Amino acid sequence: MTGHTVGDRQPLTLRIDPHVHTSASYDGVTAPEDLLEQAQAVGLDGVVVTDHDTVEGAVRVAELAVDRDLTVIVGCEVSTADGHLLAMGVDSAPAPGRPLVETARTVQSMGGVAVVPHPFQRSRHGARGAAIDDVDGVEVYNAHAVTNVRNRQAERFAMGHDYPQFGGSDAHRPGNVGRAVTEVRLPATATPTTDAILESMRAGRTAAVGRRTTTWQYLTKILGNAKRKTPSLL
Repeated sequence: MTGHTVGDRQPLTLRIDPHVHTSASYDGVTAPEDLLEQAQAVGLDGVVVTDHDTVEGAVRVAELAVDRDLTVIVGCEVSTADGHLLAMGVDSAPAPGRPLVETARTVQSMGGVAVVPHPFQRSRHGARGAAIDDVDGVEVYNAHAVTNVRNRQAERFAMGHDYPQFGGSDAHRPGNVGRAVTEVRLPATATPTTDAILESMRAGRTAAVGRRTTTWQYLTKILGNAKRKTPSLL
């Protein structure tokens, strides 16, 4: 955690990876214990576990993190009719297959934060700009990209529509956790709770930072996906 003194209080800037997967995702290989170990090893303050259409992995990670100095927020990556959507801070996975805007409203009604991951990357179920509306943020830096073209397009879109900007590793393997993160700035009066983090995300007190996955890592995941059909929570 970092911060600068303001009066008698010291506001915090937390390093959160809001887009990580466990083996509960059909294309993930990270055991919950390994995710926690890696997150702490790279100095993260927290993670949002976002397995595909399930909170099973996130709940397990949160249970294991009770005695650790790491905030774990339960979430999932929802397969909407228009592309993927990150649901952060929810207790259950919203139903897949519905329009993105409708799904985002459901996430918000559950007290969660709805963020569009890897937009415009159609091969990865990224939403088109026309489908994105009334969300809480846009992932403008996804580390799991061979080039930075779509990240730059996402950043321009977020700036043009005044959406909070997020960065995420989209890690499906332990070594990629924290490769990209969102810096979340908490007010001087706030404590670093899950609710405070989510509220700062909604308010747009965020910044995306990180580095991309190597071409070899990207191709390894693509080839691995072709071999996997069902998730297995280790």
